[in-house]
Amino acid sequence: MTGRIFHSITNVLKKHQLKNSCLWKTLCLRNIGTSKETEAVMLKEFGDPRKVLSLEKIPVQHPSDDEVFVKMLMAPINPSDINMIEGTYHIRPKLPSIVGNEGVGEVVEIGKNVKNMKAGDWVIPAEPAWGTWRQLAVTKENLLLKIDNDIPLLSAATIMVNPCTAYRMLKDYVMLEAGDLVIQNGANSAVGQCVIQLAKEWGIKTINIVRDRPDLESLKSHLNRLGATHVVTEEFVRTSEMKELINSYNQKPKLALNCVGGKSATELIRFLKEKGTIVTYGGMSKKPLTIPTGALIFKEVKIMGYWNTQWNFEHRDSDEKKDMYKNLCDLIRDCKLLPSPSELVPFSNFQEAVDKSLEGFQNQKKVLVMQE
Repeated sequence: MTGRIFHSITNVLKKHQLKNSCLWKTLCLRNIGTSKETEAVMLKEFGDPRKVLSLEKIPVQHPSDDEVFVKMLMAPINPSDINMIEGTYHIRPKLPSIVGNEGVGEVVEIGKNVKNMKAGDWVIPAEPAWGTWRQLAVTKENLLLKIDNDIPLLSAATIMVNPCTAYRMLKDYVMLEAGDLVIQNGANSAVGQCVIQLAKEWGIKTINIVRDRPDLESLKSHLNRLGATHVVTEEFVRTSEMKELINSYNQKPKLALNCVGGKSATELIRFLKEKGTIVTYGGMSKKPLTIPTGALIFKEVKIMGYWNTQWNFEHRDSDEKKDMYKNLCDLIRDCKLLPSPSELVPFSNFQEAVDKSLEGFQNQKKVLVMQE
């Protein structure tokens, strides 16, 4: 169908308010399927995210027999995206590259050999650096994972990184039981909020450490509503009252989760029980961990690290991964796992969203809405 004929018919449908008709939807899908280009956020050199990104038109080919045509719907801006743009992330994509590790799209069209997906399915990337910051994509079926499309769109767009990180850290390092105690810093982070909610669901108590800030009481209330047992500040942790709080449980934490590093991580180790485990999954302070010698010799504390990308590489097609996504989607449907507060930003304003993501004390994750 030529562009002139397409626009003539769709204008008539618009005029008569038939935009929800089957004909309208069919025409739109066909028009998307024959599109020659789409807009994408491109990275051509590593550096300051405020300066090195550009919105460009790139070609989009019709899907081949084993490819899937995807209309991207939402994509968050995560710390890993910022680090990848800067060139400081463990994975450095080959340049030029489309930006974006996480997001959700809708299948529009499939090649004749595609067996496990159909039009209308929601999909997320199966690998990092897939390039989610674009409006349309054609890709191999095996580079996508199908996700339930009966959960909120925002939850689907943000399920791949933070909920999975929280889930694996609570499941894989220590045998936790209902009533056990977990301590974490950076508790207001997206991962931290997932930890709180999953722990509540599984009957695990949490002590949650955050930095002091002007809206501290509001933040505490938010985390308490999610299910936090206690919310305390970094300053409080260094007082005798913190020791009294720990002693009130007649047990020490089995597991500590660290995304800050530096002195904050040292404090976590100090409160761990003997043979407890600290898992590091981030380093927001950009300071190294300082491990007290006594914690290693006398308490036999275990020092571990978690990288979600590596776990996904090692469990790409595993039943364990499928079960995890099923469990997470079930919790989302039951409103027991909510996404962190987010600001939805039109795709065309991506640079403004990136700039805001670099500012301190962010209470809302920036999420790009691709179809404006």
